[in-house]
Amino acid sequence: MRFSSKTVGLASAVVTVLIWTGFIVIARASASRGLLPMDIALARILGASAILLPWAWWLMRPARQAGAQVGSLWGLSPLPLRQTVQTGFLGGFLYAILAYTGFVYAPATHASVLMPGSLPLWTTLLAWLFLREKVAAARAVGLGFIVLGDVLVGGASLLMAFDGGEVWKGDLLFMAAALCWSSYSVLVRSQGFDAVRATMAITAFAFVCFVPLFALLAALQVLPTQLHQAPWSEILFQAVFQGVGSVVISGITFTQMVRHYGPVRSTMITALVPGLSALGAVWFLGEPLHWNLLAGLALVTSGILFGVRQAKKPAVAPTSPPTGGQP
Repeated sequence: MRFSSKTVGLASAVVTVLIWTGFIVIARASASRGLLPMDIALARILGASAILLPWAWWLMRPARQAGAQVGSLWGLSPLPLRQTVQTGFLGGFLYAILAYTGFVYAPATHASVLMPGSLPLWTTLLAWLFLREKVAAARAVGLGFIVLGDVLVGGASLLMAFDGGEVWKGDLLFMAAALCWSSYSVLVRSQGFDAVRATMAITAFAFVCFVPLFALLAALQVLPTQLHQAPWSEILFQAVFQGVGSVVISGITFTQMVRHYGPVRSTMITALVPGLSALGAVWFLGEPLHWNLLAGLALVTSGILFGVRQAKKPAVAPTSPPTGGQP
């Protein structure tokens, strides 16, 4: 049974937005249910590895049989070692640790504004700095809206720090996580990596480096963990949603969405994530939605939409493939 391109594009957009939205709400809910940030990161890596690493090994099998030297990390990564380490450290290892730790300190409504909202800001600045891409006037105005929105949310948390609040720590971690993912995206774009192969590479690096290190530090009781106390159902759920869903499925559906709608319209579609995840945090987690959060959310969403709608489509399609999406 074959589906039309329109059906595949629409279904991919819906799945991507739902997973990205669910990632923020579920990660915050998980932060108060016993598992520590490193525990969730481990479950994410194991869940993604169960799918992507056998897939990567099978993908490179014909080249290996032909005698070619392909990939790295004992055939687990389809990219060379240097690129695997660079992309894996930013997009797999550091991003997950920063994001999940941020949910310990700050609510999901803050993550809704600061993580997906900051991605266009960091990506544009890094592309301008390292790829020498020009920033159009309309995009600059949109980025100004995003900065104002981030200041409204993060600035209020910094003021609360004088009263002993710790929300600002989570806000900074969310911004740092967005910076890591933007750095990974710009790196992938500059090298022209395929989205699926890049996702396999970051998963392979995280599996080879993070999993043994976690096991060693946990065995030495240097790294605290709650895995031995958590029910298997919770660990399995995190592995399936955070690993298979957030990494594998959303990476594939985001790529399909870009192929059908193009990068401009796809960015407009993903601009729904901040609003939907904030509403989800209010509805499912009972988080308050203060005026500064509403204003920041409106500014960030408007900045994304304004910058994208005013951007002119390039006359020639970009040579590098789109980067796989990942919350």
